[in-house]
Amino acid sequence: MDLVVVSNRVARAKANEPMTGGLAAALLPVVEKSGAIWVGSSGRVRDNATKDSFAEIESLGAGALALLDLPAAHYGGYYEGFANSALWPALHSRTDLIRVSRDDYQSYREVNTFMARALMRFRKPSAMFWIQDYHFLALGAEMRDLGVQNPLGFFLHTPFPSRRVIAGVPHHRELIEAMLAYDLIGFQTDDDCENFATYLRTDLGLEVDGGLVTSRFGTSRIATFPIGIDVDGFSAQAQRAASHPDVSRLRKSLHGERLAIGVDRVDYSKGLVNRISAFDRLFEMQPSLKRSVSLLQIATPSRGGIEAYSNLQDELSKQVTEVNGRHGEVDWTPIRYLSKGFSQTVLAGFYRAAQVGVVTPLHDGMNLVAKEYVAAQNPIDPGVLVLSKFAGAANELDTALLVNPHDIDGMARTIATALSMPATERRMRWEAMMVKLRAGTIHSWFADFIEALENSRDMAAGAALPSAIVRPLRAAGARLYN
Repeated sequence: MDLVVVSNRVARAKANEPMTGGLAAALLPVVEKSGAIWVGSSGRVRDNATKDSFAEIESLGAGALALLDLPAAHYGGYYEGFANSALWPALHSRTDLIRVSRDDYQSYREVNTFMARALMRFRKPSAMFWIQDYHFLALGAEMRDLGVQNPLGFFLHTPFPSRRVIAGVPHHRELIEAMLAYDLIGFQTDDDCENFATYLRTDLGLEVDGGLVTSRFGTSRIATFPIGIDVDGFSAQAQRAASHPDVSRLRKSLHGERLAIGVDRVDYSKGLVNRISAFDRLFEMQPSLKRSVSLLQIATPSRGGIEAYSNLQDELSKQVTEVNGRHGEVDWTPIRYLSKGFSQTVLAGFYRAAQVGVVTPLHDGMNLVAKEYVAAQNPIDPGVLVLSKFAGAANELDTALLVNPHDIDGMARTIATALSMPATERRMRWEAMMVKLRAGTIHSWFADFIEALENSRDMAAGAALPSAIVRPLRAAGARLYN
């Protein structure tokens, strides 16, 4: 097997279990179909971890999962420390939340080095490595130090902020220089790509011409690859989910009321506090909407060991209690707040049952929930997507109702507009968004990146890897959710 995909988190294809995150949900179907090896953390740590710390290797459709126990001495500093208390807040333009110790960066680099050594198991002339996300910015440089000459690609699922913001990350210059070990560096939006290019020009003094930049590692290409979903597959899944017990119970519980839905990890980038405030304001501005609509907010806890996240969880719980106490009645709850995850099947059914999808992050690389909500709708009677203009998805889904998540009154008015929108306009907006979704599916994202990576370097001995991967994914009507 020739393509090796690497990420911190991996996913298994278990229909009745919650997904572990947007990245994992996106990669799962294409890895299953393509025959790639997907390498990532097992979720466990090990003392005295070595390059042979693979805990499990198991099949995943046509592909395989290779799971690693990461080194216990460095995992905390790597994951909760540098990755999620320095890089994540900076990438989402929240430098005020950066909290790292002196040793966290060293642990981050140690885990990147550990992963590079582990990947030597899959090194062969025809191999291509595709590294995912901010956990492994330096992995390509570590692999080059080990003598790897194979094509190395990298994709950033988060935004990439302005140079002044990324400069708030300790060792930012060293990290960005290390990223240039990758032959191809992909971003979600043109703005992200341009922010990266500006940093290269301004802070590193490098010339970027036509997306190409030359460094001590050689020539790298930077480009935009907006990630998509399996549109037809998710739509079919939503139709099938109508009979799922959880979806049936939700519909019955509404008693004819309308439903708005939000699905997010508990993260300060998702704008959850502002969203709840907007519904509070909605019921103040239009009391007639009480008892006629409620918000189902699914908010999966994450990174509870990080202070900013535990504080946010407490703030949200208090806020929901106050809003429900202010507006609720004995037989009606304005905000249905659930701190747990659901399977993709159940979520697809929930999306289809909701008349309004509320996706209002303060800053997001793409946000696949927005795309999933649209794909899940009934073509005859589709719901309305209320979408933050600061989500990458807004570049494509421009017939959604776009909002500024910092404008609470504006969001409240837009939600009211969504609830009163006539069917003709709803269908027109939905059909336009579906055209965009079908033009940029998960299949084309995967295939386009692999093709670009293949073209970024001469493949050793004329290896013919990508054609075997790209053609099936490009085939019309590919269905990954069967």
